Amino acid sequence: MNKVTLNDVSRAAGVSRSTASLVLRGSSRIPEATSDRVRLAMAELGYVYNRHAANMRRSQSMTLGLSVTDIRNPYFAGLTMTIEEAAHEAGYTLLVGYSRDDVERQATQLETMVQQQVDGIFLLPAEGTELAPVCQIVDRSSVPVLQLARYFSEEMDYVGPDNVAAGQQLARHVSSLGAASAVLIGGPEHSSARTERIQGLETGFAGSSLAFDASLSAATTTNNAAGGSEGVARVLDQGIWPDCIIAYSDAVALGIYAELRRRNLEPGRDVSVASFDDIAMAELLLPPLTSVATYPELIARKAAEMLLNRIRDSSLDPQRSLIEPALKIRASTAQWRPRT
Repeated sequence: MNKVTLNDVSRAAGVSRSTASLVLRGSSRIPEATSDRVRLAMAELGYVYNRHAANMRRSQSMTLGLSVTDIRNPYFAGLTMTIEEAAHEAGYTLLVGYSRDDVERQATQLETMVQQQVDGIFLLPAEGTELAPVCQIVDRSSVPVLQLARYFSEEMDYVGPDNVAAGQQLARHVSSLGAASAVLIGGPEHSSARTERIQGLETGFAGSSLAFDASLSAATTTNNAAGGSEGVARVLDQGIWPDCIIAYSDAVALGIYAELRRRNLEPGRDVSVASFDDIAMAELLLPPLTSVATYPELIARKAAEMLLNRIRDSSLDPQRSLIEPALKIRASTAQWRPRT
């Protein structure tokens, strides 16, 4: 038989995993009726609390784990470097793995980190990550997990950019240019970040005359220049020529620039281009790229602070922190003029 997990208990009791965890730790914040329901579910399912594993957690290994999708993306590289620096400053060693957006590869990395008795895990979740499989791995040792930049559950801590606000800022700017149409290129189709950026774009364009149809947007399996090139080619090959092409990220924008030029179209002149993230190279492109800064270094610093707090006090309610974005307007949109 499969081992009964805390996730099974919370589902049977009709409460969140964090509530079940608090009951297990004897928290006085949980109503008595709720506590009784959780304990009854534990008894009925035969859940056994591994107190030895929990006690072992108090003897810290002074190591942290980080599973991130792809270090080749400069945004994720900056995120990783800052987390490593914050961990070092706190006296921890960071173990890093790259999932390449593969949930099975990610599961192997998480399993290894748990076996190495890390004190906490930063997780930039691969597309398709679900709560139950992650809990089956981390529950055995009660290791805390913090979601980074993307999320899949509200029952675990999360730090990331305010993607909805970022989309709204970009949409309002593009609308002010007099653009009549826009498409989004790139990003993992089912990631929380892409979903939220589309939500922000849709609400930001609402009430304007600009046509934005999320169904015409081209998701990509790779969040890099190759994905940008392939995505914009799919759109243009359908005979769609938007006034503005919005890249899911600056890494994707590199491929958009290249593909436009292969078709004798000049970014910023024939079509405006805007993006998200504002990594260092954005202002070095020709033309310099309009992008919404989402501050990976701030996200990393806040994430380190929150995970270390969670290690010190596991009874805290799930924490959620959004970093405020800022639009950086440059020539890729500022020099564009509507077609006559």
